[in-house]
Amino acid sequence: MTPAPATPDLTALQALSDSFEAKAPHDLLAYAIGTHFPDIVLASSFGAEDVALIDMAHRINPGTPLFYLDTDFLFAETYATRDRLIAKYGIAPIQVKSLLTPERQAETFGDKLWERRPDECCNQRKVEPLTRVLKGYKAWITGIRRDQAPTRANAGLVEWDPKFQLVKFNPLARWTVEDVWAYIKLHDVPYNPLHDRNYPSIGCTYCTRPVMPGEDPRAGRWAGQAKTECGLHPK
Repeated sequence: MTPAPATPDLTALQALSDSFEAKAPHDLLAYAIGTHFPDIVLASSFGAEDVALIDMAHRINPGTPLFYLDTDFLFAETYATRDRLIAKYGIAPIQVKSLLTPERQAETFGDKLWERRPDECCNQRKVEPLTRVLKGYKAWITGIRRDQAPTRANAGLVEWDPKFQLVKFNPLARWTVEDVWAYIKLHDVPYNPLHDRNYPSIGCTYCTRPVMPGEDPRAGRWAGQAKTECGLHPK
């Protein structure tokens, strides 16, 4: 892999993003993969947005690199969804883990870090591993949508990611949750069954609960904490 590029012309990047505002996610994804392959990677947590992107990317270029952050605390249903996607598409997701095993983390930071210092837990199990894997690429693809949370409302279709120093593509930024599910149903894409049990957003077992009627879709993440993001997509 070649080193990540220096900061690009941000005005040109904004113009590129604007040029895709009236186009379909598939069009942007095709551009992203066509321009940056093999130095582009799709990040997946095997949630609804991610499985839709896996299907789209497979139609464009089945060899598109794909990784997932295995925090060691994922739901059994998440691993099962991964396996169903592998069986259907023949993909080979790259498993990326923390440098610390759960046991080593407990020795270093104390038990149940996710309860006492959730930001540090996410830093150890998500942010550090993500930083490590993205160093090998020039661009990455995410499933961010603008209506997922206020922190994502201004997400561009194409952005410069200053935290990880590479171009970031958000093909689904303009889509609603209804758009995502319409795509999944239309193309018979395997999805996490927890979505059918009131889990619109699925993270780690210790920090995710079902969402009750009338609650914000992301209310099930870090419930009872001021935390709303894991640090992968700061705004």
